[in-house]
Amino acid sequence: MTGPRVALVTGGARGLGAEIGRQLAQRGLRVLVSARNAEDAKRAADRLGPDALPLTLDVTSPRSVEAAVLRALGMTGRVDVLVNNAGIGIDGGQRAVGVDYRIVRETLETNLLGAWRVADAVIPHMVTAGYGRIVNLASNLGSLSLMTRGEQPAYRVSKAALSALTRILAADLDGTGVLVNAASPGWVRTTMGGPEAPRSVEQGADTPVWLATLPDGDKTTGGLFHERRALPW
Repeated sequence: MTGPRVALVTGGARGLGAEIGRQLAQRGLRVLVSARNAEDAKRAADRLGPDALPLTLDVTSPRSVEAAVLRALGMTGRVDVLVNNAGIGIDGGQRAVGVDYRIVRETLETNLLGAWRVADAVIPHMVTAGYGRIVNLASNLGSLSLMTRGEQPAYRVSKAALSALTRILAADLDGTGVLVNAASPGWVRTTMGGPEAPRSVEQGADTPVWLATLPDGDKTTGGLFHERRALPW
């Protein structure tokens, strides 16, 4: 299929997602900017330029995911790249013992099942095309090797599970041309990360964009990366 590659970025209206979309557009990809709110998606797409398209998408809703992917395919005919950026961190101050399970369920619904739903919706089209790049936004906080503190249990478990999903999908798609990797952007200055975070959105977006644009013939899959270097799981 000719024409520019098409990238779908979830949670793409602000912060890290918006910067990932900007860097992908700079590299010549056509970006589908998704957000739960249609106006937010439109404003973000307008900032990227006329080739970017807004997409209303709530990753926690199976119906919304199905409708959004069908609309994306209707507008562009393809989805070559998926960046699962949408995520929440709502368990600050929580500990694993005595955790609020409502927070755990909400966190897993977005950070794990949301990413899984969107990947599951686009993968058949990628396999048919023989090409795909899926990047899951993981976290150093979800690395089992680095998990030495007890706070933020829901967020940490969700990101560890997302890393596991990355490995499983990569194995399932071996040989199809679809590469699946996880990227840890680090602690980034966003609404969720806070103003005291040491890394800019430009720095945080670099590794996800690198993985999203791995060249034809690249075999890098099933890895967790930070600053373009492999991290321990």
